[in-house]
Amino acid sequence: MKKNILPALLALMLVVTGCDFFRVVAGRPTSKDIEKKRIEIMKAEEAALQARLDSIAAVEAEKQKVIQDSVEALTYIAENRVNLHDVARLGGIQKDELTDSSQGTRYRVILGSFKDRGNAEKLLHKVSEAGDFWPHLIVLRSGMVAVAACPSDRIQNVVWGLKELKTNDVCPADAWILKCE
Repeated sequence: MKKNILPALLALMLVVTGCDFFRVVAGRPTSKDIEKKRIEIMKAEEAALQARLDSIAAVEAEKQKVIQDSVEALTYIAENRVNLHDVARLGGIQKDELTDSSQGTRYRVILGSFKDRGNAEKLLHKVSEAGDFWPHLIVLRSGMVAVAACPSDRIQNVVWGLKELKTNDVCPADAWILKCE
């Protein structure tokens, strides 16, 4: 009977106190500690998920803004009858004299094209003094020298540049946009 008392006492303690008594004796975390840690992990996972969702929402908002800006730019082009010419239609580019990192961009405002390079350089100098429009010369395969400005891969940036140029005395009414692809 004495042999049965010890196991019965242990079983009674287990029922009354649960496993936490033995965990404390063994130096292990209790069920409250385990639950607290589980909640912390769940909160951290929720925060990480929310950060990802916020990031996706920000990208979607930026994408919508780019689309809206592009539509506005194309609307401006249509309403103001700004010509948009493809470089292939003009016979191609022989030499693009843009010296900064914007070389090879997709769109440019063309302020004028000249047979005489001296006239093109005069306009280039005038545009250079007017502001930060990244003016440069483009030599077309036809032999014409075009004065270009506001190079960008985004049409809305080029339209913005065209609007800015029109507020200065350097932009002729017949300025147009060159598409280089």
